Parts: sequence; C-alpha cells; structure tokens
Amino acid sequence: MSQSFIAIKNARVHNLKNVSVKIPKNKLTVITGLSGSGKSSLAFDTIYAEGQRRYAESLNAYARQFMDVQDKPDVDEITGLSPTIAIDQKHIAGNPRSTVGTVTEVYDYIRLLFARIGVQYCPETNEPVRTYSQGEIIEAVRSLAREHKTLELFSPFIKSSHLTSSRELLKRVEPTGYESVRLNGVMFKLDALQALTFSTEKKYDVDLLIGTITDNKKQPLPAMVEKALDLANGFILVLNPETGDEHTFSTIPYCTASGRTFDPIEPRTFSFNSPYGACPRCTGLGYTLDVDPDLVIPNPRLTLAEGAIQPWTRIVGNQSYYQQLLEVVSVAHHFSLDTPVKDLPQSVMDTLFYGTDGQTYELVNKKVHFEGIIPNLTVRHTETDSEYIRKEIEQYMREKICPTCEGKRLKPESLSVRLPLASGASEDYSIADISGMTIEECLEFFTALCANGAKTANKKNAKPQLAKSASPIATPLIAEINKRLKDLLQVGLYYLTLDRSFTTLSGGEAQRIRLSTQLSTGLTDVIYILDEPSIGLHPKDNDKLIQTLFTLRDLGNTVIVVEHDAAMITAADMVIDVGPGAGEYGGEIIAQGSIAQIKKNPKSLTGQYLARKAAITPPKKLHAGNGERLSVIGASGHNLNTVDLELPLGKLICVTGVSGSGKSTLISHTLGLALSKHFYRAKTEPAPYKTLKGVNHIDKVIAIDQTPIGRTPRSNPATYTGVFTTIRDIFTAVPEAHLRGYDAGMFSFNVKGGGRCEACAGDGAIRIPMQFLADVFVECTECAGKRYNKEALEIHYQGKN
Repeated sequence: MSQSFIAIKNARVHNLKNVSVKIPKNKLTVITGLSGSGKSSLAFDTIYAEGQRRYAESLNAYARQFMDVQDKPDVDEITGLSPTIAIDQKHIAGNPRSTVGTVTEVYDYIRLLFARIGVQYCPETNEPVRTYSQGEIIEAVRSLAREHKTLELFSPFIKSSHLTSSRELLKRVEPTGYESVRLNGVMFKLDALQALTFSTEKKYDVDLLIGTITDNKKQPLPAMVEKALDLANGFILVLNPETGDEHTFSTIPYCTASGRTFDPIEPRTFSFNSPYGACPRCTGLGYTLDVDPDLVIPNPRLTLAEGAIQPWTRIVGNQSYYQQLLEVVSVAHHFSLDTPVKDLPQSVMDTLFYGTDGQTYELVNKKVHFEGIIPNLTVRHTETDSEYIRKEIEQYMREKICPTCEGKRLKPESLSVRLPLASGASEDYSIADISGMTIEECLEFFTALCANGAKTANKKNAKPQLAKSASPIATPLIAEINKRLKDLLQVGLYYLTLDRSFTTLSGGEAQRIRLSTQLSTGLTDVIYILDEPSIGLHPKDNDKLIQTLFTLRDLGNTVIVVEHDAAMITAADMVIDVGPGAGEYGGEIIAQGSIAQIKKNPKSLTGQYLARKAAITPPKKLHAGNGERLSVIGASGHNLNTVDLELPLGKLICVTGVSGSGKSTLISHTLGLALSKHFYRAKTEPAPYKTLKGVNHIDKVIAIDQTPIGRTPRSNPATYTGVFTTIRDIFTAVPEAHLRGYDAGMFSFNVKGGGRCEACAGDGAIRIPMQFLADVFVECTECAGKRYNKEALEIHYQGKN
C-alpha cells in the first residue's frame, strides 16, 4: 500500500532549522507564514527540487545531460514523493511571439480548424477561391459536355508573359505535339505563328488546344483533362465556341476575377512563427520598430551645426562626412545649419528626415545621394553586424502597430481565410477575429458554432453556425478547443483575449494559465506546488481558483500551495504555518492542522489574524494631502471607455476593481507612461489619452512593478540598493588602503584585476559541470568563499574586513 503522506525529516535548506513535517497526500495543503519565513524553501527548494531530481535519476544518462537537473536539497530524508510539478511565478516566457492562445494550445487547434474547413477568399476581390481535384474537373467537364454540342479543351500553357519572337514561342510549343494554339484569344495553326511579330512591351496568353469534345461517351475525356492539367501545371480552360463562354478549373487555389493563385491552406498558413503565415512587414510580431523623428532630434533648440541630429553625433564613424553632406544639402535647398531646428520650416525637416529622392550632390569630387536620416538609420539597423550599433539605433526607434497587418501578425492571404457559415449568416470570421475575442466570448462563439440551427434560427441574437458540410470535421476540434477554454474560465481568466501577448501578463495571470493547462492533462497521483496563485485576483474570482484546486485534488493529486490569502487558507484541508519571524528568525513549523486548529493555536500569528484576535487597525484620521490634483483626461487604452481620473496628491491612493477591469491600463500603461515620457522623454508610448493636468505639481515619477530586478548571480541586496558603493568608499578611505593606492575597484568582487579572487572570479565557489548530473559548486580553496584576494581582505575598518 502506498504511503498516505509526504514525510520530510530534518530539512535545512536556506533558513529552515531541521524541519520535520508530514504532508497528507491527495489533499489541499496551504503553507503560510510571514514573508521570508521559509515557505518557499520548504515547498519549492525541498519538496519540488527532490521530486524533480529523483525523476531525472529515473532517466538514462544521455537524457539527463539535456535537463536542468536540480541540486540535491539539504535534507536527511524525504519519503512518499510522487512526480512533482511546480507552477510558480518565476518563469514567464520572454518570447514576444507567445500569446495566451499559443501557450494554452487553443490557437493550435484553431489553426487546424481553419486549415481543414476554412474557405480561402481573394484579398483583392473578396471573392471565394475555388480549388478542384482532377476527378471533380472531369465530372464538371462531362456535365458541360452534356449541355452543349461542342466544347473545346485548352491548356493555359503561357500566362501573361513577354514574348520576344515567334521562334521563342515555337521552341516552347512544338515539343508538346499540339498543332493549334490560341494567342490572346485568337486561334492560330503553328505554321501561321512564324509570320507574327511580337512587342516586348505587351504580355501574351497562349492556350494549347488539347481537343474538341463532341461525344463525351466515346472520346477519352479523362486522358484529355489529365494532359491539359499536366501541361499547364494544374489549370484547364473549357470554351463553348458557340456562345464564347469560358470556364477555368484549377487543382490549386485560384481566383478567376483577379487571376491570382494561392498556396494550399495548411496549419502553418495561420502560424505567425512561420514564414508561410507571418506578415512579411513585422515578421509575425504585430508591431514594427520605426525610427521616431522626435527621438532623433531630442532638443530642437539646437542647430544642425551644434549636433541636433543625436544619432549622427553618437554612433556614426565618420561624423565629418555627414556634417559636410548636410552643408551641401543646406546650400542646395537654401537653409542654414546655424538656425535652431525648431525654427526650420516643415519642408526642410521633411528633406532632412526622408531625403531628396535621388537628387545628386557634389561632395569631395564625387557625386553622392542624401537618403535622409530615417532611411539611413533604418538601413543601418537592418544591415549592421554589430550588436552595439543595433542597440544604439534602437534608442531612436519606437514600437508601432504594423501598418500592413494592423497588429494581427498574419499575411493578407491568411487573414482572408474564413469559416464556412450556414446560409443567412451576416458576418465572416477570420482567425484574427476569433483570436481577438475574450476567453468568455470565444467559448460562447464555438459552443454556438456547432449547435442545432433549428433551435436558434428564430432568435433575434442568433449566433453564427457552421455549414452542415463542415460540422463533422469541426466537431471534434471544437470539443478540444472548448475543453481548454472552460479550464481558462475556471481559473478566472475570462477577460483575457487569445491574441494577448504572454509577456504583458502579470505573474499571477501567467501562473493561472499554466494551472489551466494542467487541468487539461487530467494527470493523477501528481504533487502540484503553486506559488501564491491568488496574486492579482479579485475576491470575486477567488472561488473559481479554489474550485480549480479542488478539481486537481479530487482527480487524485496532492496540491501544495504557498499562500497568504485568507480564503485559500480557510479552504485548505491542512494548513502549515511557518515562522515565527523572517530570515534567521524563521524556518520553524509553528503550527500544523485544520483551519480550526490553527485558529486555536496561540503560537500561530496567522491563526490569530484568522480568528480575529489580531487585526490591522486603520488610522483614525486619514492624511489630508497637499490639496493639489493630478488628472488624466480621456484615457481610452484597451478596454477603458474614455475615462477621466482625478488623483489627490500627497496621499496613499488605492486603485482596485475586478481582474481585467482596466486598473493597470489606467495607472501603469496610461498615467505612468505619460508621466515618464513627460519627465524623462521615455520611448514607450502611453496608452491613448487626451490630456494631463496638474503635472506642474510633481517633479518625478517612479514605477515599481513585478519585473524581476536582475538575474546576475553576483547581485545581492547591498549591490542592488547601492549600499555597497558606500561601503567600498569607506574602505577606500581607510589610511592603509590610501597608502597602498587602492581604489573602490579593489573592494568589488565584480572588477577583473581588482580585489576579487581570480581563482573563482569573485563567485566564492567553483562550478564543476557534471554533464548528466546537477552541477556541483565547491567552495573556492583560494579565498574560502570570501570572494576577495588576500590584499583586499587585509584592509580593516573598525576591526572588520
């Protein structure tokens, strides 16, 4: 019989003090406590790390060398472990191509749906594009032959091409063995072609006469059709000589109105990560990097002679050449380089930014062109091999929605494929239309798509339904799509759109998306470990999240949640309270049991708050503020409906609302970015708004968000906050250091050639790669883990080095 609990004996990871605990399996367990008390050390760095390490050990050595193998946690023994899956907030994808739809695989199923039942329309004519199999063409020709006495079968051998001579044409036609051709609609025998003259400015259509059908029962119709298709690479033309009616059939997608051919529809047609589907302008990103004139000339009070064109004074190698070129252009177009840029007329600015359209100038005994500042920087950004130059030029560029695909990421041919709807439907749906829907709207759309038409035909707001011929193919795909959409709804993400970039999600949203994908797998006997999944979730949606965790538990899984949320703690089968303090004052199990037991335990600080014996008391008198106001008028970014916001200054202000209501859009993406642009000339454009008022009452803006502060292993709280700079300055000022000529670099473990230990490069440990095992870190024998060389450690301040 399998063990009914996970038993941990003497865990010493980070600040854990020989913690021993038993966690019941197939239950929802919440680990809570003060921030820094050791919750994550117990859940992630002990249970998850050991579970992953043991799973890796079950694989062969070849597979393990490709895995990120976890270090063995500092613990005496862990028993009762099952395979573990961690759903934390640390690994948000940084790929700008990732969207909610791609991460959850919903978009993959939608791509397959469009590839199998989608109807291609021509982007130019908006007419449906038809493709036929060879068998369908034979039956269509046979049907026409029954209606008409005589039909002529042509193979469109040459389409809209330039011909230089009759000899060239005969050289191409004679090997086919056919005697008659139609040249731009006029019939000729091959002999008669020799007398013709051809214009190089004119285009010609040449159709080979394959045969005349007078009796389709006796004539080899299939062979004639096959030959015509073969010679014309999939095209055949059927002509009624009596009426002049023509019918063109093709085995490849073809629009008769525009004459365009299209690639066959495949799943990759709708992938913005593939050149077969991505918009050619933005390569599937949905936005482009364009040089912004305002960033190129940040200070219009300067003159061109003073270096107003900032990138040409900072990153070009030959500054004198560009200055000479500007002088020649200024003379030719009658403006002065000594006039402030703000006083130059718009026509001159257009010339500077976009060039002079091929006009040549005499410069140092050679003729040159002035391409303009913006084309010059754009070409250099595209063609340079230097990462430094590319990054420098990007300082003068802004992200803008791609003008070709309008942010939809796909090429026009892909966006012109639509779902085949039942007759009477008033709308057409491309894959971008569906990706632009919220999760809730998308589920409603797909549920109605395969519903019984008779039930909704008389309703005023009837939803679109698929054509009957497409339903058998679409039904299993839509079932998979709906299953994943329901999982996303269950974790409270109904408001996200499928085309929302994954990089724009908060840590809590990203974690809940990954949680929804685990629901879709239906795994059992797994340990799931989650890191505060309620972060950013409104209490209105908290119950959905808790029910999701219950669903995982009821499937036969063990769910361990690191959490502070009262509702989540109350819903748990088992609560473990870690504390009593943080850091070195924590690392102990203060209380364990049901929520009722935790509330009764006087040692549990969490229990005291849950039992209402302790509480955060609001101030009796709120702060009055300074009486001034900061206002943003007409904010309309994302889902904001032209919002006006007035903020009293000198106060602590809380902006709240249900998840997805527009809080971050209003404060971070509109107000915050607008203030950053005003004070610091920030590149990122704020969300649309009309005006800001009261900016004169403040002098700076600081944004503190959930972006990780850095990943370098040498960073620590002292270096990041700047305290270490002052500490180094103190040691530099010590008389002994002054006598030895030591500067601040001598007391930095990051400076090569300074005071760091070169044996470990200032890391304090030597990394030993173990190929298919976890890398081993051994304390540096030269510095004993202190990171500094002997000379740096000899300098003391008040007895400490």
